Amino acid sequence: LDRTKAWEREILVVAGTTGTGWVNPFAADSIEAIYNGNSAIAAIQYSFLPSWISFLVDGSAAKAAGNTLINGVHERWSQLPEDQRPKLVVYGESLGSQSAEAAFDDLADMRSKIDGALFVGPPNSNQLWRSIVDHRDPGSPEVLPVYEDGVAVRFASDLQTLEDQQGPWNDPRVLYLQHASDPVVWWGPGLLFERPDWLAEPPGADRSPSMRWYPIVTFAQVAADIMVGTSPPVGHGHNYEDLIPYGWAAVTSPEGWTLADTQRIAEAVEQLNTAGE
Repeated sequence: LDRTKAWEREILVVAGTTGTGWVNPFAADSIEAIYNGNSAIAAIQYSFLPSWISFLVDGSAAKAAGNTLINGVHERWSQLPEDQRPKLVVYGESLGSQSAEAAFDDLADMRSKIDGALFVGPPNSNQLWRSIVDHRDPGSPEVLPVYEDGVAVRFASDLQTLEDQQGPWNDPRVLYLQHASDPVVWWGPGLLFERPDWLAEPPGADRSPSMRWYPIVTFAQVAADIMVGTSPPVGHGHNYEDLIPYGWAAVTSPEGWTLADTQRIAEAVEQLNTAGE
């Protein structure tokens, strides 16, 4: 970060990664485009395992890596004069969100240290995510919870649910993107012997209403889905590429930024990554 003069950029993203160090190019390209390249991203590799295997067996390494990276960057960043610091934001997708969450004791601690956070497809075992969901506002569904009227942290499954949320959303903002059909979000040991709220309440937008909970069976079925979680079309399962640019814009965007600006960036990023394939 010193070598690349990252501290002089307008925004610095610290990204929790999957074990191999992967950062979704849609996320990287989106934040770079929103800030016209005046940005930097810090991330580290901590495993050689494929993503879904890391998710199942490498949680402790993910947490240790996120805690070390984020707190190390924050310590250096906090030494800079306040009027010369870049915005410091945190990003994490899948196991990367668990890695990034591990650097903070709770939501208040997170918001006291950074300028915003975007978490995508969080695993069910994420401790901070789990605490927020468990303490959601009464009557709020687990599949798309509302926490303390959305003043600090919000959840969205698509652009419509992101835009429909009204009322104040104070800085620093924290946003979770999660699909009702994402097995990474909903699989956990609790599925073995207890029906979760998300299978007791009305189904989320893209979850089959015919789905039922059966002891042990549902646990195994959802576990199997994790291995093919990225197979569904974008906007479903563990694919969030279409929503990530809007998530970034909602959490942290330059002054005067508009929805039309985000739409333009989303189209450009999609074309760039499609061409890369």
